[in-house]
Amino acid sequence: MKNRWLFTMLPAALLTSAPACADDYVITLKDHQFTPQMLTIPAHQKIKITVKNLDATPAEFESSDLDREKVVSRGSKIIVFVGPLDAGSYGYFDDFNHAVTGIIIAK
Repeated sequence: MKNRWLFTMLPAALLTSAPACADDYVITLKDHQFTPQMLTIPAHQKIKITVKNLDATPAEFESSDLDREKVVSRGSKIIVFVGPLDAGSYGYFDDFNHAVTGIIIAK
């Protein structure tokens, strides 16, 4: 009986423990450029950012300011949760191509 409860309640517990986000945002990487290059988000809220790589080569979404680092395979996407952030500017870049940069503005 205990095992039955575990298998019926565990999926519900996992679903309810997912991070609650006020907003979802998308950053696209195409032709070795992030779009938008400047993303404005609300301060003091947890947000979800989907990073889509439309290029034929892999990229690495990295931000020392946000303490995030995640590889995005070619033609795929990743999800990055950030925040709640204080008001300010937070830079990010493609670690495989440092010339590709962007900024998140929390206000």
